[in-house]
Amino acid sequence: MTHLLKLFTAMAITATVILAQEIQIFQSENKDGKITPQTIGSAFEKAGLYISENRDMNVPFVKQFKESGFTVYNLATFFSKSDVLELVKTYPQIGLFAPMSMSIWTKKGETTISVSTLTPETMATIMGIPANNPTLQKIGKMIHEALKSAMPNGKFITIPYSPKPIDGKRVTTFEIEMDSASWEDAKEEFQMGFEGELSPNGFVMAGFNDLNYDFDEKNYEGFYFYDVYSICKLPVIYTVAKVRPEAGAFAPCSLYMYMKKGESQMKLGFPSVYNWISALSIDDKASLKELKDAQNRMEKILSSLTE
Repeated sequence: MTHLLKLFTAMAITATVILAQEIQIFQSENKDGKITPQTIGSAFEKAGLYISENRDMNVPFVKQFKESGFTVYNLATFFSKSDVLELVKTYPQIGLFAPMSMSIWTKKGETTISVSTLTPETMATIMGIPANNPTLQKIGKMIHEALKSAMPNGKFITIPYSPKPIDGKRVTTFEIEMDSASWEDAKEEFQMGFEGELSPNGFVMAGFNDLNYDFDEKNYEGFYFYDVYSICKLPVIYTVAKVRPEAGAFAPCSLYMYMKKGESQMKLGFPSVYNWISALSIDDKASLKELKDAQNRMEKILSSLTE
């Protein structure tokens, strides 16, 4: 094999690995500590991406588990309000990633700072919409611009693993009949029951977005309501982050509940943990146990409320 042929082969292999990645990690040297979750959040907002939460997870890690392997570990949620409105008209399941999630971290003993997000193609696959959707691709470019602005000397790094085949449904969905004449009372009763089940099952409501409020501001009246909960289970992210700190691209998890005008069902959905297991190529027993337990508990909560 000639030197040139070896070079082209290596380039092709590298390109294949990058294309196969479902999570993207942007990393920068940060010895002086000037890049922080807050400066990254500001760059995202300047790029037109609304930051709904930017939580320091080290505090709860140390409080509950007495240690952390990170000097920095934040989970942030963000979305583009105008682009979500554009997508929801055709793809109401956009609430699966409205908001999107990212993790920001520096491991103890290291001087780099890293940010993980899902690629637009991965989000498209999970939602079941075309990967070349121009609005979704636009959001992907906004994320890239925000990362480059926040971390001028940063670059995307190659992840040392490939996704494995998914072993379950990508999205967990439920429906409940609702009378359009009394949906407000029914929704309030459902949400009170739902929120009451979170803490006993180890879940935390990390955020809440009334997307329909944003839609109304833009004079779009296609829904009676459209709410998105950001749900986190601390033992899940703590355990998985030990081996895959980039797991924050999936956490907190967005759970949507909406009712379209002209319909009589409230629809609910959230990305299943099988996406985590597949995209992150998770095989350690501790992570799998926590992830599957969270999936089962959320399914039981929603099943009991929608029966």
